[in-house]
Amino acid sequence: MTTPPLPITLDDVLDAAAQLKGVAHRTPVLRSRTLDGLVGAEVFLKCENLQRVGAFKFRGAYNAASRLTPEQLARGIAAYSSGNHAQAVALAARELGTTAVIVMPEDAPRSKRDATAAYGAEIITYDRYTGDRVAIAEALAAERELTLIPPYEHPHVMAGQGTAALELLEEVGELDLLITPVGGGGLIAGSATAAKGLRPDIRVIGVEPETGDDTKRSLEAGHRVTIPVPHTIADGQALHTPGELTFSVNRRLVDDIALVSDDDIRDAMRFAFERLKTVVEPSGATPLAALLAGRAGRLPRRVGVIVSGGNIDAERFASLCGRAD
Repeated sequence: MTTPPLPITLDDVLDAAAQLKGVAHRTPVLRSRTLDGLVGAEVFLKCENLQRVGAFKFRGAYNAASRLTPEQLARGIAAYSSGNHAQAVALAARELGTTAVIVMPEDAPRSKRDATAAYGAEIITYDRYTGDRVAIAEALAAERELTLIPPYEHPHVMAGQGTAALELLEEVGELDLLITPVGGGGLIAGSATAAKGLRPDIRVIGVEPETGDDTKRSLEAGHRVTIPVPHTIADGQALHTPGELTFSVNRRLVDDIALVSDDDIRDAMRFAFERLKTVVEPSGATPLAALLAGRAGRLPRRVGVIVSGGNIDAERFASLCGRAD
């Protein structure tokens, strides 16, 4: 039986990097002797919390939006997101001189909703536990003749996200292991495509919250599994099933999925703030949480980590990470 081709290749990620040059930030790579000593490996943190809109999502959103025709741009863009993709599409639309309408859950963090609106987007809310955001956004796009850019189920989005791993490998060279958060699967799909295209022997591990282990269950089952919408502080990973396109990549390129608790995530956010002097949102902290809590297994010598985002307001950060006297 012939194995079907994957929806993206290393060439697509390289093409996305060219498309994003001078538009997306080339984010820094952070090192910490303290972290290395605690986990017993050389750790290289790719700080996408310092990307435009505060998350890696700008890479995929702009890569997709910038390839639309003038006619499509004139009509506008639609998207659905819990926050970071919302901001990314809103900013990409503004950069490209068009408009954006974003479907967001009612309980999305206020800071993410406010930032999305500040970029000029129209926001339509829904209940994430009872509503179908994809159906709502598709109906909206059809009614208004908008082009829908989903948060992960799109080859240009996945390829754009993979440029974070591409930059990391270009900067630090050989890595034995790459760890990324997993939500819908676009970041890890693009990252694994880039990493294994350049370094075929590298291992790729994703990290999910314990209550949102849909990708782990799906990989173990060999097909996409649906779970109840999870309750977790990692709002960017509160999904109930992997994407169809992303899963087609991840089932072939991802080696394992680690799970972390909300307490693990809080500890990682606190560590990043106190010891690394950087602010990371819950979803962005899950790979660091896996390292600090020993959830990623025995580590090889050189480990790369995608710190995916830092969009959290001061009040929520304090409520999650503050210690009682």
